[in-house]
Amino acid sequence: MHPRSTCLAGVLALCVMPLAAHACATCGCTLSTDAATGYSSQSGWRVNLEYDYLDQDELRGGSGTASPAKVVDQPSDPSLGGGEIEKDTVNRYLNLGVSYRPNADWGFTLALPWVQRDHGTYGVQTRPFSVAQIAPDQLSTASLSEFGDAKLIASYQGFLPTHNFGVLFGVKLPTGRYGGETDDGAIAGRPVSFKSGPLTGQALDTSLQAGTGSTDLIVGAYYYRAISQDFDGYVNGQFQVAVSHRLDRPGADFRPGNQFNLSAGLRYEAHPDWVPQLQVNLLHKGRDRGALADVFDTAGTVVYLSPGVTASLRQNVQVYGFVQVPVYSDLQGYQLFPRWTASVGISTAF
Repeated sequence: MHPRSTCLAGVLALCVMPLAAHACATCGCTLSTDAATGYSSQSGWRVNLEYDYLDQDELRGGSGTASPAKVVDQPSDPSLGGGEIEKDTVNRYLNLGVSYRPNADWGFTLALPWVQRDHGTYGVQTRPFSVAQIAPDQLSTASLSEFGDAKLIASYQGFLPTHNFGVLFGVKLPTGRYGGETDDGAIAGRPVSFKSGPLTGQALDTSLQAGTGSTDLIVGAYYYRAISQDFDGYVNGQFQVAVSHRLDRPGADFRPGNQFNLSAGLRYEAHPDWVPQLQVNLLHKGRDRGALADVFDTAGTVVYLSPGVTASLRQNVQVYGFVQVPVYSDLQGYQLFPRWTASVGISTAF
C-alpha cells in the first residue's frame, strides 16, 4: 500500500482573506495580509506579492510530539498494522494577489499561488518498530514546483458609513495539478510521483499535490477600527467548504476537509512609515474524506502567534515581514508540523 499524507500541515489550502489578504497552508501560514498592510476602502487597484516558507520537520500527535516508534506501534489506523513515518515536508509559496475596488463598497480579488514542495517519508512500516525502518535506504522523496489552486473573492463593506465592516464570498477553483494512486495501483488524475527511494514511481499523497481537484465555496466577514490614538484592531473569520470534487470515482475519490480561520490583531500606528503589529491566527480543519484521503491524520486545530512589521517604502508601496510561532495544537492522528513559519511581501496600490 502506498503511503498517504499524515499531516494537517501538508495540505495546501491558500485562503484569501478580505480584500487582498490570504493565508497559506493549513499547517502554518494563516497570516492576514489585509491586516498586515492595513484595511482600506480606497478605490483602485492593489497588487500583493508574498513569499511564505514553512518547514514541517516535527512529528506531532494531539498536543505533543510523537516518535517514529509511537507512530508504528500505536497507529492512528490500526488496520494498516503499523503507521507511516514521515520525515519532513518543506513548503515554499509565492502568492500573487490582484485586487480591484470600483468604489468604497465593493472589492474583487484574484489570488494565484506558485507551490514548491519537497517531501520525504519512510513509508508505512509494520509493527514492531525498529531503527532499521528509518535507515537512509528506506527514505523516499518527491518534489513539485507548479501553480496551485486559484481563488476568486468578492467583498462588500457598504453596511456602515465608516466602511469598516464587510463580508466576503468566493470560490477556489481546481486549477492546480491533483490526483493520487488507488490501493490496486491505478492512477487517478495527474499526480506528481516519488522520484527516489523504495516508493519511486508511486504517486505522492493526494493531499500533498499542488491542487485538491475540488471547487470550494468561501464565505467570511471582517471588522476593523481604531482602538486609541495609536492602536488599530481587527478581527476576521472565514469558512471554506468543498462543494464539488473531480476525484469522485468509487475507490479513487478525495474531498478536502472543511476549514475555518479566525484572526485578530493589533497595529501600532504611532509612526507613519513603520507599523509593528501582532496577530493571533486560529485554524480548524476537518478530516479529508475518500479512498485517496488519509482520514485518520488530517484534522485538527492550531493557533499561531504572529509578530511582524510593515514599512512604507514610498507612497502606496509597502513591504512587510512576519514570523508565525505555533502556541497551541490539537492534531488528529500523527502529522508533520512546523516549529515556525515566515512570510515576507510587498504591496502596491494605484
